[in-house]
Amino acid sequence: MYDFISGKVVQSGPAHVVLENNGLGFFINISLNTYSNLKNQSEIKLFVHENIREDAYNLYGFNDIDDRELFRQLISVSGIGPNTARMMMSSMLSNELRAAILSGNVDLLKTLKGIGLKTAQRIIVELKDKLGKEPADSKIFTDITNTVKEEALSALVMLGFSRTASLKAVEKIISAQPDCKVETAIKLALKML
Repeated sequence: MYDFISGKVVQSGPAHVVLENNGLGFFINISLNTYSNLKNQSEIKLFVHENIREDAYNLYGFNDIDDRELFRQLISVSGIGPNTARMMMSSMLSNELRAAILSGNVDLLKTLKGIGLKTAQRIIVELKDKLGKEPADSKIFTDITNTVKEEALSALVMLGFSRTASLKAVEKIISAQPDCKVETAIKLALKML
C-alpha cells in the first residue's frame, strides 16, 4: 500500500497529475483544490489513497493527510464513491466541507453535484460523530516540530490508538521538548496512553 508518492510533474490537469518517480509514471486523480495548490511546481509530494476494483486500479492524491482522511471518511458512506467524493472536495475547501457536515447543513451539501437530499442526510448521520472526534483545523505545517508531530501521530494511530488521544499526547510532549526526535516522542506518548 502506498502512503505518498513524490516526484517530477510530467503532466497535470484539473482532475489528474502524472508524477514520474524512478522511471515510473503514476497517474493520480486529484481534486481542483489540490490542483490549485500544485500549480507551477515541478516537484511535488502527494498523499495517496488506492482504490482497487476488479476492473480498475486508481490512485487519488491529496496535499496533506487531513484531506486524504476526509476523502476516506466520505467514501465510507454508502452511495459515495471515489469520484463523487473527489467532486465534493473540488467544490468546497476541506474545512468548509467538514464544517457543513459537523453543523448538519443539509442545504449546503445538496448544492454539490451528485448529492441529493437523502445522500446529504446520510453523510451527516454517518460522519458527524467521526469528524467531531477530530480537531476541525489540524493543519500540519512544514517545520521540523510538525514533521515529528506528524510522524509520531501517524505511528500511534497505526498502532491502534485513537487520533485525538494520540494528538494530545504528542502535542504535550513536543511543547515540553520541542527538539525531541520522532522515536522519543512515540516512546513518551506510549507511556501516556
